[in-house]
Amino acid sequence: MQRDLRETRLAPSGRRVTVNVAESPLGWLRARGLVDARQCEAGERLRQDYERAALAPRVTMGWDGVRVDGGGGGGGLDPAAAQIAAKRRFDAAVTELGPGLSDVAWRVICAGEALPAAEKALGWPARAGRLVLTLALDRLAGHYRLP
Repeated sequence: MQRDLRETRLAPSGRRVTVNVAESPLGWLRARGLVDARQCEAGERLRQDYERAALAPRVTMGWDGVRVDGGGGGGGLDPAAAQIAAKRRFDAAVTELGPGLSDVAWRVICAGEALPAAEKALGWPARAGRLVLTLALDRLAGHYRLP
């Protein structure tokens, strides 16, 4: 059974809107042409490293490396080493962004905040966040050496 990822919400204007609850703010911007494919890929790489770095260590038996067909265990790094590597990549990317750009990038890409909420939390004027976010995404794309 597939779960419905759309729900109807009441907008501040009083209108009813349908929202895809599985869509990230970055995916929303990409779907509307507000960020390009390169910027979206850079943001997704940052988000993946953030999520991998935030994983808690295992406290139970890990069956990932056991293969019935006799093949190797999957990917090379054990989970702890993969978590540490992801944390280093994330830290390097955030350092590359610097204090101004990393704030909005973390809020929108990693924390999943909508741009208006991030702008309000940072004390920025409306629509300033998108400009700063696109600058951050461009710098991230350069950091990740995306074509």
